[in-house]
Amino acid sequence: MERVVQILREILEIPSPTGYTKEIMAYIAGLLNENGVKTYFTNKGALIAGNHPEPELVIAGHVDTLGAMVTGILPNGHLSFTRIGGLHLPAFEGEYCTIITRSGKRFRGTLLLKNPSVHVNKDASKKERKEENMYIRLDELVEKKEDTEKLGIRPGDFIAFDPKFEYVNGFVKAHFLDDKASVAVMIDLLLDLAGELEKLPVAFFFSPYEEVGHGGSAGYPRSMKELLVVDMGVVGEGVAGKETAVSIAAKDSSGPYDYEMTTKLIELAEKHDIPHVVDVFPYYGSDGSAALRAGWDVKVALIGQGVHASHGMERTHIKGLLATKELIRAYIGEKFRV
Repeated sequence: MERVVQILREILEIPSPTGYTKEIMAYIAGLLNENGVKTYFTNKGALIAGNHPEPELVIAGHVDTLGAMVTGILPNGHLSFTRIGGLHLPAFEGEYCTIITRSGKRFRGTLLLKNPSVHVNKDASKKERKEENMYIRLDELVEKKEDTEKLGIRPGDFIAFDPKFEYVNGFVKAHFLDDKASVAVMIDLLLDLAGELEKLPVAFFFSPYEEVGHGGSAGYPRSMKELLVVDMGVVGEGVAGKETAVSIAAKDSSGPYDYEMTTKLIELAEKHDIPHVVDVFPYYGSDGSAALRAGWDVKVALIGQGVHASHGMERTHIKGLLATKELIRAYIGEKFRV
């Protein structure tokens, strides 16, 4: 298995719904530190990696994923919930999950429609999949609210869904490739560049709050002049994205990305024969969007491997991962002549 895929598999197994990213951040920091890459945390919890004191280029991806949070305990002892980020409920119905309590306990469960058995509910297939019609079935012997309270579960506990990783014929299938696929690419490239980082004014920014819109709004090095966001490329009807290529976004729903950076990325992809598409994303925002809204006076561009079925059972390909990695490497090389 290629190293980037192995890294991706490992980080997918670490739960990180938005708001609960401490475990994955610690894992990434430890891995990079072991390989000679310096890291530090921002006050807000983002992780910055790099060995140059004044980075001009920042490469950003987000470790946080979609998830849910307990809102209450139902009379039968099972759990009501609220979504974290744009969790697509039909795509997660029937999925296994872990409830993580504030005290560190973990319990297993399943996201289901209320009264889900078709043998007693003739309208089960017709019911709208929304929060008030669904619940988390807790895998504990509970019959009433008090039983669950004794376990230590309470509102505010995080719910992390299983990633269901599979690697077959070069395809990676899993929940949360948005954006752990990009994070794996960033880590893989950092390990390649570890011996050169002192002379490269580049930092890698691992964001913890992208799925709720403000991950990229703060915490960057003050020396930053350009922000290259690495997030998923959209695959579907009406867009050009492919799982086997890197998407270069000219525009998303927040507006156009920087003309000069985007043009340079296209030129480099063409020059180095990197599989790529140039695309416009109709329903999409990124940490770059958040940075610009927050007032950062920087140029921003967006790229990422094509990901099919976003916010559902996602899929990408090793060719797309490697194309993304090579485009980042080419951009660093062109900018700093290495």
